[in-house]
Amino acid sequence: MPAKTKFEIKLGAATREAFGRTLVELGRENKDIVVCDADLSKSTMTTYFAKEFPDRFVSVGIAEADMVGIGAGLAYAGKIPFVSSFSAFVMNKGFEQLRVSVAYPNLNVKVVGTHSGISIGEDGPSQMSVEEISLACSLPGFVVIAPADENSCKALIREATAHVGPVFVRTGRPKCPIVYGADQKFEIGKAIQVADGKDVTVIANGLLVAQALLAADTLDAEGISVRVIDMHTAKPLDRDAIRKAAAETGAIVVAEEHLVDGGLGVRVAQVVAETVPVPMEFVGIQNTYAESGQPEELLEKYGLVAVDVAAAVRKVVARKR
Repeated sequence: MPAKTKFEIKLGAATREAFGRTLVELGRENKDIVVCDADLSKSTMTTYFAKEFPDRFVSVGIAEADMVGIGAGLAYAGKIPFVSSFSAFVMNKGFEQLRVSVAYPNLNVKVVGTHSGISIGEDGPSQMSVEEISLACSLPGFVVIAPADENSCKALIREATAHVGPVFVRTGRPKCPIVYGADQKFEIGKAIQVADGKDVTVIANGLLVAQALLAADTLDAEGISVRVIDMHTAKPLDRDAIRKAAAETGAIVVAEEHLVDGGLGVRVAQVVAETVPVPMEFVGIQNTYAESGQPEELLEKYGLVAVDVAAAVRKVVARKR
């Protein structure tokens, strides 16, 4: 068997950038796609769509709740609306409308939050969204997606467009390490195993997928074989992948740039409890808001880098033994 190839950090585009570029491609392919933004199009990257399709772009100003309501109306009219703003704004300020106007009637609205997590950096805690995965997952009928890199984001935005029903996609501000090639296929609700291993499984999404791969390399040198799974769809979960990982590796770590209360880890733990109970550990934001700072420094301070994933793996493997 050939030696394991170590994961190398090579930065690609931010997932928000991938979203904006893909949106233009989709707009060229389908005239029913329309876009609404809440005065942040240069940051959310919907500005590309606005420049090419001004007659299909609506800027609602700083009025996220209205934006969601407009998106719902467009969906009722047979359009495929994308409503976009920073995750902290579209999810928190628009939650009542997402609940009543989108989730309850199960409308075909695509919600894209950008600048998610604490990796937004210097903008500070008022604009950092650390709870939106739990909020989006709480909405019946919603699909919830968190891509790991630009290529997965491009593919998953296309999958979200093809899906009939409400979707929330979490994207970020900084450039992301490249995890996937441009030809990788994605399917809503189907996780991707990005590294094989037999001793423990790390289930991650977003920026933590790359950190999990880095941790797996470190642990491999210590004789710990780590399986890494990209759970890009937080809802619906790939229950089969979770059950299989629990049965075959006997221990699981979940890593995410989100509050551990109510995030991906809680959802994975529910599946583990219902199928193959095994020891688990959780890497995420621990019951706090972050301060303002450089993205890399914040991820390190709040325990969201490879060394933290590796520490959680060592801990769960010790419990397993």
